Amino acid sequence: MVGLYIEYEYWVAAVQLILAMLGMGAGLQLADFQKVVAQPKAVTVGLVMQLVIVPLIGLVFILYTDLPPGMIIGIAIIAAIPGGTISNVFTLMARGNVPLSISITGLTSVACLVTTPLILDVLISDYMTDSFTMPVVRIATEIGLCLLLPLMLGMVFLRLFPAYAKQFSTACVRGSLLGIAMIALGSLGAGRLNMADTPVADLALLFGFIIGLTIVGLWLTKTFGLAQKDNTAIEMEVTVRNINLGFLLKASLFPLVAGESNPVADMVLLSLLLYGSWQLVMGVVFIFWRRKQAEAIERSLSTAL
Repeated sequence: MVGLYIEYEYWVAAVQLILAMLGMGAGLQLADFQKVVAQPKAVTVGLVMQLVIVPLIGLVFILYTDLPPGMIIGIAIIAAIPGGTISNVFTLMARGNVPLSISITGLTSVACLVTTPLILDVLISDYMTDSFTMPVVRIATEIGLCLLLPLMLGMVFLRLFPAYAKQFSTACVRGSLLGIAMIALGSLGAGRLNMADTPVADLALLFGFIIGLTIVGLWLTKTFGLAQKDNTAIEMEVTVRNINLGFLLKASLFPLVAGESNPVADMVLLSLLLYGSWQLVMGVVFIFWRRKQAEAIERSLSTAL
């Protein structure tokens, strides 16, 4: 069974991403992107945060922390991928600007066709073998086929079958979660995930990365004078990454070979799994915090009236 997983890990990673993006697309309409015109400042801030600031934070961690190569590459992948689909749900629950969140997620998902391979080339080339050449074209092709195409097909499904779109989206998301569980369990069964052997200091630094993203996101969004709902949406986009795409990139850059161990690849996967777990915790904290703030604002407005 383990050997079967090793043989098909790449395809498991590809299918779980395809399902996630189909689910996301089934909840998107062109009208969601048209809202960009109505609020260009907020969207611009969100795009700059995602495509410039987050990679810069990743670069700082890579340059100024003494992390092992696998964790460095994991952080680079996290910094290079766009916001995750669940950020839209978290934004809704936190009473943030959902159309803004959807617009940023959609636009950065399209932009990552170009930005992700370029950011990875800058951040990880020094930590790969001398013979390594960043497969820019292959990564762009994989993003196009496994992320953008399913996203558009999901939107087409919503257009053609609006009555079934919600059920379709839910089924796809659940299938994607099953794929992630298969990746985690398959890697555990193959003996490739052993957090006990990872130094506590390295785990603390990885956790520090998500804290850093969160703090910088909070601080920078406030400096632009945006409404709190806009800040909430952008903060969620910065913190909650598309880990589904991260799994595919890991499988593409470090394909598993039966009978061979690759500690660097194992650490990359561990970093992605840990970040994926921690970002959910941070998201829940954000939801409770922002909801309380939103409720306080509503009470003050009702009192004033």
